[in-house]
Amino acid sequence: MNKKKMPRAIVPGAATHPADETGLGGKREAAMAADSNGSMEPEDRRAAAAKLVERFSLWSGAAGLIPLPLIDLAAVSGVQIQMLRRISQIYGVPFSDNQGKALVASLAGSIIPASSGIGAASILKGVPIVGMAVSAFAMPVLSAGATYAIGMAFVEHFATGGTLLDFNPQDYRDFIKSQRELWKKRS
Repeated sequence: MNKKKMPRAIVPGAATHPADETGLGGKREAAMAADSNGSMEPEDRRAAAAKLVERFSLWSGAAGLIPLPLIDLAAVSGVQIQMLRRISQIYGVPFSDNQGKALVASLAGSIIPASSGIGAASILKGVPIVGMAVSAFAMPVLSAGATYAIGMAFVEHFATGGTLLDFNPQDYRDFIKSQRELWKKRS
């Protein structure tokens, strides 16, 4: 009797890294995230986090292309939560899903023009032909820009020794505006 080899995902005791399961991470970032004992240089940590934010911004833009209203918003939010989890790993900050969701929602709310634009672009997908065409251009750009601003705000916060518990979105309002302007120049 021949035994079939089981996929790694269901082999008992097979170790997998959360980044590998999502397809959003690589071996280099996984190694950096595992190095949360402080031996990584602050510049290297910031560079790895910034690269991660840029990649998740692109994923967020791709999630904005989902043609179903409100489903795209849920996908973008999921990408942002995963990004925050990974940034927390890089900086060795304990992460909680509930805290992460609340912080991303409050930070997205503090950048009202972008977040209301994302919601409007998502709802616009419900309008036949014209709405779909307009939102196909607007939603990915708005999603990617908001994700970039949120990610860089958390990188800045964690780089200065902050945690999820002491994050105050009002403190980063000006920083987010500057990141939004930087993103506009890059696009």
